[in-house]
Amino acid sequence: MNDKIVKEHQFRHPISKIWNAITLEEEISTWFIPADFKAEQGYKYTFKHEAEDQCTTINGEILKVNPTTELVYTWVVEGTDIVTTVSWKLEENETGTFLILEHSGISNFPGESAVAMFNSFSGGWDRCITDLDKHLTAINV
Repeated sequence: MNDKIVKEHQFRHPISKIWNAITLEEEISTWFIPADFKAEQGYKYTFKHEAEDQCTTINGEILKVNPTTELVYTWVVEGTDIVTTVSWKLEENETGTFLILEHSGISNFPGESAVAMFNSFSGGWDRCITDLDKHLTAINV
């Protein structure tokens, strides 16, 4: 099983706008999941997603912050003890900003749940990038 999800996307937005969207609690809570989040190494964050009949909480710790270029944090789905890692890397270029998002450590989930989590996370990150792009376009108007 592949242990790492990699998503790449070229945004037409400046790196500072994308950095703010992925690191500022008020922005993350607008386009992604309501968050208690600070882009400070060692900060223990919480994402809390409430859907019709369920609540999913993600907890983790900020591992690395290189302002405007790199953000790395652990990702633990509440109710499990499986630690995975999410990494955002941003590179400014002539047309905007190139994003490389990686989510690794998914094979740490036991048995078939690793495959289910991989598929769930992969689809979730696709939606996340789409929603981020929509958010950035809306605030760019």
